[in-house]
Amino acid sequence: MSNSLNAAIPIALTIALGSAHAQAQQYASKPVRIIVPYTPGGGVDIMGRLAALKYGERFGVQFLVENRAGGGTVIGTEAVARAAPDGYTLLFTNNALSATPALNDKLPFDPVQSFAPVGHFASSYNVLAVHPSLPVKSVKELVALARAKPAQLNYASAGNGSAIHLAMVMFESAAGIELVHIPYKGAAPALIDVIGGQITIMFTSAPAALEPLLAGRVRALGVSSVKRLAVLPNVPTIGESGYPGFEVNNWLGMVAPAQTPPEIVARLNSEMNAILALPEVKDRIAAHGNDPAGGAPDVMGDRIKKEVGQLQKLLGKNKSKAR
Repeated sequence: MSNSLNAAIPIALTIALGSAHAQAQQYASKPVRIIVPYTPGGGVDIMGRLAALKYGERFGVQFLVENRAGGGTVIGTEAVARAAPDGYTLLFTNNALSATPALNDKLPFDPVQSFAPVGHFASSYNVLAVHPSLPVKSVKELVALARAKPAQLNYASAGNGSAIHLAMVMFESAAGIELVHIPYKGAAPALIDVIGGQITIMFTSAPAALEPLLAGRVRALGVSSVKRLAVLPNVPTIGESGYPGFEVNNWLGMVAPAQTPPEIVARLNSEMNAILALPEVKDRIAAHGNDPAGGAPDVMGDRIKKEVGQLQKLLGKNKSKAR
């Protein structure tokens, strides 16, 4: 190799690094889209809009939430996977990302390879809720009714592979019962039909459940957390209700398209952690029954990788039922 070529290599690397650094410094110079793969009004949407608001304040540009529901979150997720990796299209999602391979024979993206993890925004928990017309007032009574009427009671979810769908699959497995899954395009329309009595059972996120629960339009039987939720202190955990160790802890977080410059990912992660340290953000997250999270991108990436394998095993046992 000639001396001139040897000299050119470090110069080229310096130029490339300088360009990436400059790109990160200039970010964000225009509005940023945050795609939520659910309809408005659900738990993911509520937290996504909080994140968007605070990101906008810190960057001085609009971070706009775009709801792209459908296909069990595949439609919105694919849109981000195919977007330019420049940091101007992001995905705010949850455990459904990890579940997509187990529920789809042909997937237009890979939950690990197609995305660059940005950060874990919050942890959420589910509320097992029923319409007041259902003659049950506890988890024990619901299980007894479901065993007396196998495959006759319907439950709603935010779609195949959604976090609240997965929670019910886990509960069915733990309780040894079989319910009929009615998937919707989002948590909000599913909850509307539960409130209206068209469907009588649903695992719903705590943020979405609070108002109808407090208004008496649905009845809470249990929560999926290890400890009772501060916002619902009188609702027992499912573990307390006869299923020790039962826990469904959902993550809500952000990813970017793969190949997004690491400097931009690092900047978004740093700002997320700063946002989560704000007292008013902690209070708003807690008011919805969630816990603020945070941490490094690779921690979230490792969790997604682990969950993909776990959910393949859980849902693969009976893929048709999981759908």
